[in-house]
Order: sequence, then structure tokens, then C-alpha cells
Amino acid sequence: MAAALITGASGAIGAAIARALAAGPGERPLILHACRHPAAAEALARELPGSLVCTADLTDEAAVDALFRRGEEAFGGVDILVNNAGVALPQQLMTDTSAVDFDRLFAVNVRAAFLCCRRAAPYMVRQKAGRIVNISSMWGVAGGSCEVAYSAAKAAVIGLTRALARELGPSGVTVNCVAPGVIDTPMNAHLSPEELAALAEQTPMGRLGSPEEVAAAVRFFAEDAAGFCTGQVLGVDGGFL
Repeated sequence: MAAALITGASGAIGAAIARALAAGPGERPLILHACRHPAAAEALARELPGSLVCTADLTDEAAVDALFRRGEEAFGGVDILVNNAGVALPQQLMTDTSAVDFDRLFAVNVRAAFLCCRRAAPYMVRQKAGRIVNISSMWGVAGGSCEVAYSAAKAAVIGLTRALARELGPSGVTVNCVAPGVIDTPMNAHLSPEELAALAEQTPMGRLGSPEEVAAAVRFFAEDAAGFCTGQVLGVDGGFL
């Protein structure tokens, strides 16, 4: 059976996605990608037996190719790709954002997703089936003040999703996007308790989201029941937008 590849599986949302896909029907093997925190991915693999841990810099085209070749050698191919790996910056004015930081956000959040999609697509097209789920953000939908570079990068992920859905649809491959709101993860550790409380108060549900709630949306797009859903952006934001 072909595998599901989750990039950024060492993070809170990536780990929740891996657990959700592992709990789905069948015994689909998982490829757990990590970059800076391989030990966390190894711990997750011990929790999910049969998983393959791979480290790679996803902004490097050769490293992406090597990652997929390992998956093909182990499982025959990748028919579910979840582009979850991403980075953010502290909230800051656009004038305080360096070009280096801007380029890094696009490299990790957009270029990496593009390279993984491009590498995954041929196998999926040959199989006439496949699922790609990209992780964007509510700021990619609406734009966030003092989040200009991050908002731009996550908006690009949405554009990539919608265009690729049209391109791969005739081959039976779906491409969808999940746009989380404020989720209770270490990525938001730069926010003060007061800032987090204010964001919770602005959310109609009155709280922050959980990684498991994001994972449930990803699992939906990965399942057969979502076979007629493509090019969609599903907000998991508690009604924030």
C-alpha cells in the first residue's frame, strides 16, 4: 500500500495529523518528515509502528527528491501528501521585516510545498488517484496586520492549491487546503497570555483551536468521502473570519 507523507510531522499539528491518518480505515503506512526536530518525529514513530521517519530540508530540490525516493523504496509511492511544514515570524511591522526573512517564509511555506507537490504528482496521476492537502492559515485568506510576509506566503499556498486542483482534477487527484485560525501550539509561544486571551475573545467560539481539530479537517480531505471536493479552502478558525 502506498504511503501518506506528512511534512513537519515533528510539530504539534503535524503529529496530530499523523495520528488522525493512522486512525483512518486500512493500515496505511506513514512517512513522518522532520527537519529541525527529528527526535520528536522518532518519538511519534514509536507511537505509530511501521512509520518511516525522514529528515530533509524541503527548500532543497535534491533533498525533496531523496525524501520521495525513500518513500517509494519503502512503500511503492506516496498517494496522500500533507504539506504541513511551515514557519512564522514574530508579529512585526512590514518595515521591520527583512528581505531575508521574507524570502525564508516563502521558501519554507511555499517553495517547499511546490516542490513536494511537483514530486508527488506523477505517481498520483499514473494511479488516477491521490490526495494533496496543503496547510495555509486564516491570515492567508484575510491578511493580518503585522503579519504581512506570513499572510502573503500563506495566500500563495491557497493560490497553489486552487490552480493545482484544476490541473490534476482530470486525473482523479484532489488538492485542498486547510486554513487554521489561532491554534494552541508552540508556534504561538511568541504571543503573550494577554494576546492569546484577546484572540480567543475575538473568536466566536471563545477559545483557541486544537491541533486535533485541524487534523480532523485534513483527514476528511484525505478520505474517499471527499473524492468530489477539490480546490477548497476549509477554515478551522472557530468562526474568526
